[in-house]
Amino acid sequence: MNTFIGNTEARADEKGRIFVPAAYRKILAEAGSKHIIMRRDTDNECLVFYPEQVWNEKVQSLRSALDEWDPEDQLILMEFMADAEILDTDSQGRILLQKKYFETIGAAQDVLFVGMLDRFAMWNPQTFAERRAGSKELADKIRERMHRAAKKD
Repeated sequence: MNTFIGNTEARADEKGRIFVPAAYRKILAEAGSKHIIMRRDTDNECLVFYPEQVWNEKVQSLRSALDEWDPEDQLILMEFMADAEILDTDSQGRILLQKKYFETIGAAQDVLFVGMLDRFAMWNPQTFAERRAGSKELADKIRERMHRAAKKD
């Protein structure tokens, strides 16, 4: 599967319809995704969109890490799934989002789609700009993570 990269600004119409970036729609089509699964991110003020098969892999991974008979694990799974929604694109490549999702990320109509390899996120552009690290800080973080990964191998 190709990867979701880059970022694209978009604007929702008054009904909450918004175009998924064309490059992302192409990747979804190549992957054979009939649906997009959207979930509120647990740590950041954004929404994350998954192709169906990627979502299913993530859920299976979470499920295998949980004990289905443990009440706390059951609640974790329920909370994770409760924040998800199945979306379809219309014939023009738009998705329809409820107003509450725009409020969740603090956006009115203008949003920013950001690629995340096997999924993509939607942010309020101002929030994303504020959260981004400077280039030196980002380089340091990448270097640290790469060294950490190299030590694991």
